Amino acid sequence: MTTALDRTRPIWRQVAAAMTSRIAGGEYPVAARVPSVVELSTEFGIATSTAQKALAHLKSEGLIRAEVGLGSFVAKRPAGESEPPA
Repeated sequence: MTTALDRTRPIWRQVAAAMTSRIAGGEYPVAARVPSVVELSTEFGIATSTAQKALAHLKSEGLIRAEVGLGSFVAKRPAGESEPPA
């Protein structure tokens, strides 16, 4: 499944925004593993370097954390978002 992207805007920003939205919406809850570079590349039909840039941005924003050999995981929800009730 390939997600449609606007090719007139930076692709990595669109992928990062989609991932941020998924985190905020609870699709990826705190501590959940997020898709790998290869998985994002396949889903969005993008180069691995573009997927790496999107994940690096999410990491720099503090939304995800990387664990060597395990992958990347949701670190927290975007500012202004609260954890849904259990």
